[in-house]
Amino acid sequence: MRFEETAEEYLSRIPMWTKKKNSLEVIRKFLEEMGNPDETMRIIHVAGTNGKGSVCAFLQSVFLSAGYKVGTFTSPHLIQIRERFCVNGEMASESAFLNSFRTVKALSERMLELGYSHPSYFEFLFYMAMDLFQKSDVDLVILEVGLGGRLDTTNVIRRPLVSVITSVSLDHTEYLGDTVEKIALEKAGIIKNKIPVVFDGNRQNVSEVIRKRAVEQEAPYYETDRRCYRIAGSENNCFHAEFTGIKGDVYKAVIPSPAEYQVMNALLALRAAEVSGLLDDMEPERAKAKIREGFLGMRWPARMEEVQPGVFLDGAHNPGGIEEFVKAASNLCAVRKKRANLLFSAVSDKNYHDMIRIIAAGLPLHEVAVTHIDSDRGTETEAVFHEFEEMVNCKITGFQNAEDALFYMLHNQDEDHLLFCAGSLYLMGEIKAVLRRNGYD
Repeated sequence: MRFEETAEEYLSRIPMWTKKKNSLEVIRKFLEEMGNPDETMRIIHVAGTNGKGSVCAFLQSVFLSAGYKVGTFTSPHLIQIRERFCVNGEMASESAFLNSFRTVKALSERMLELGYSHPSYFEFLFYMAMDLFQKSDVDLVILEVGLGGRLDTTNVIRRPLVSVITSVSLDHTEYLGDTVEKIALEKAGIIKNKIPVVFDGNRQNVSEVIRKRAVEQEAPYYETDRRCYRIAGSENNCFHAEFTGIKGDVYKAVIPSPAEYQVMNALLALRAAEVSGLLDDMEPERAKAKIREGFLGMRWPARMEEVQPGVFLDGAHNPGGIEEFVKAASNLCAVRKKRANLLFSAVSDKNYHDMIRIIAAGLPLHEVAVTHIDSDRGTETEAVFHEFEEMVNCKITGFQNAEDALFYMLHNQDEDHLLFCAGSLYLMGEIKAVLRRNGYD
């Protein structure tokens, strides 16, 4: 058995003996034992309900174009756990992953002897990221929040260059609160004293919460919304956009996605790059060129990703994300003059009733396939099937696994329809694995 397999088995067993996350004070003790690696790093910290990963990907691409060595920590992974740890846009090598795993495992054993609890699954991976990025001698770390913000493991960091809060909507309500205002307050918990914060200002009630927290922390804030960009055109699954900078100057860029939500995510990344100061030493036109280059080179899987001609994967997995998915998918159908086929699944703790309602109201559906996800959290096919049955007037077929559902839909695909896969990042991972096994990836 390869050691990597043993490492992944060990990590998968952590929830069996660590049910609760540790406090930020305990997490800091672990980092102190590691020599406080985060204290020597330049970090951009990214929270939000939807768009976090995409903003991280835009930032990574921009700073790589600008010549920085960048470490990026995101979650979840789609196929391989090493996807969570990227150095210069490439997932961590097997040797780097195993080296950091050994380091953190030894640390955990030492701390257990001192009376501390074992790290949670996410804490263990966070420590690995800090170790791996320190050993890789990166210039900058793009750090994505795992869940919420205020109590999240990553919020142990003290002095990021800038904090970013992407769009906020209802998700994880059992942990973060049952209103968007409560959830926004949790996200705003990443705002640090006198550290600038960039945030999505498209929802007034959310913006009020974040502004109030920023003022309390004496943190300069940069509220950005759709008025700060203009769509100049679209072609070949890309948007041509013009962004307004902090000082009023215009940035022109091509956003390599057919989904307009990625234009907003690019704007947040642009604003964070401006505020970070990391491009200040460049001539203004050169900085603009690097931003254009970075935006054009951005790649982020399963976000309106066309994996085969006419086949799109979108990891939208909550009502807010599904709203943006439906806008993008219905626009594609209109532009290409086609109807939509849909492959859908969801995990049981998500509001899939509202997700399906939004899809039924906004997408010109021809056929739907629903399937079960290979996860303890997966919703039973029958439950999802019946929700669609109540809301749509088209053929619906149920499957017990993603592979059968995917090949059924691909077999029935024709030039008059586009196939969209949505509802869960777990489903996207399973579909990508199927495509890879069968030589499509």
